[in-house]
Amino acid sequence: MHEHSSSRGRLLGTGSLAASLGLSLLAGQLVATPPASGVAPATVRTAASAAMVKPKVTQSVDKTAITWGSTVKVTAKVVDPTTGELVTSGGRIRLQAWRNKAWRTWQSRTLPKSGVLTFTSKPVKTVTYRTVYLGNTTYLGAGSRVLKVTVKSSASKVLSEAGRHVGALYKYGAAGPTRFDCSGFTLYVYRKTTGQKLPHKANSQQRYGRAVSKADKRPGDLIVFRSGSYGYHVGIYAGGGMMYDSPHSGARVSKRKMFGGNYVVRRLI
Repeated sequence: MHEHSSSRGRLLGTGSLAASLGLSLLAGQLVATPPASGVAPATVRTAASAAMVKPKVTQSVDKTAITWGSTVKVTAKVVDPTTGELVTSGGRIRLQAWRNKAWRTWQSRTLPKSGVLTFTSKPVKTVTYRTVYLGNTTYLGAGSRVLKVTVKSSASKVLSEAGRHVGALYKYGAAGPTRFDCSGFTLYVYRKTTGQKLPHKANSQQRYGRAVSKADKRPGDLIVFRSGSYGYHVGIYAGGGMMYDSPHSGARVSKRKMFGGNYVVRRLI
């Protein structure tokens, strides 16, 4: 699955609300600023908002580390600091993630009467979250502290997906889901199970992931066979000297013994 973004709503307001959410007003545009200390910037209060209350926004997650393809629940609460009670009078809350040097809104919902709002998200890679309360006629806008959720890939998922395609015919230039060449097979399996995007060329794939020694290879690693330093064939290590690969024209995806000793190991999970 891909990261979901729904109910995006309108851009944050200008003035005090923009300042409270880490935005600068430049040439009529709102420009995001990156998280520095892990705390959303304080609200700048004006005369018009002097009578309003700046709430405290808290967020928590049910898991700080998940396997790829799993979901995480992010719970937000808005507290009135003058009473210590939950805010139950409405207003929008946005779940945001730091992506491409800006805060991106993934989901936006109205704060329920219970004062507690839980978002369900399915990140495809490690992510930093914050929740932002947009305020109402009583409360100013405010943001929570940021939280990081680590997304880990699973070797068992990689091997399971590779095994699902045993018997698929080789076809030059194909990258699934029913026909594969060698790099198309590894491209498809890793994208499906880890979200990583590999190039459709064996030689290029040897530059992805982290290099590990042959002695330290483990199931789920990418194996790149070479002629000299040129990568000409790729497969997925299955353990016990075996690998999954799509060998050549006329052959099918199979689990078979590795061949030769000139190869490199790349760890993608």
